[in-house]
Amino acid sequence: MGRPPRHDADRLLDVAAGLAATEGPGGVTMAAVARGAEAPSGSVYHRFPTHPALLAALWLRSVERFQAGFLDALTAPDPGDAARAAARHVVAWSRANPTDTTILLYGAHDFGADAWPDEERDRLARANRGVARAVRALAGRLGDTTAQGVDLVRLATVDLPYSLVRRHRGRRLPRHAEDLVVHGVSALLDL
Repeated sequence: MGRPPRHDADRLLDVAAGLAATEGPGGVTMAAVARGAEAPSGSVYHRFPTHPALLAALWLRSVERFQAGFLDALTAPDPGDAARAAARHVVAWSRANPTDTTILLYGAHDFGADAWPDEERDRLARANRGVARAVRALAGRLGDTTAQGVDLVRLATVDLPYSLVRRHRGRRLPRHAEDLVVHGVSALLDL
């Protein structure tokens, strides 16, 4: 039985995330990750064969972590509760995960999404389609599947809480932030 790797992919991505949060996407280089992890550069290249592959893995890990809770919130049996829970999740998750939030606030394009390997670009597209389907399904549960109805649900559950998180970028979100987005969702969706 072999020994576990000293520099596994998650550890390297943790270092990359820290670099992204403090220096921005441009600070995430293969050499900087190796230095930060005190790993030989070969360990980084073994896990991530190219710089775009590293950036894709970093972005996808953050977005998938976020989307898992968001999608779970949308499954609440009562559609009004689902909308409120989804909006609350955006703020609560952002408060609990400031490094991942900083990464997501930059956007995939800032992490070179156009140069990502096809498989990772497809993975992001699938994840985003899953969120879009879940938002459409919630709009249907709320009784309005028109384009305007779906846009309203997206505004309430994604755009409103995201704008509050963005406004507090780099600062601690206020304790009342979740309550604000819940009130906003209730008002926008007339719940």
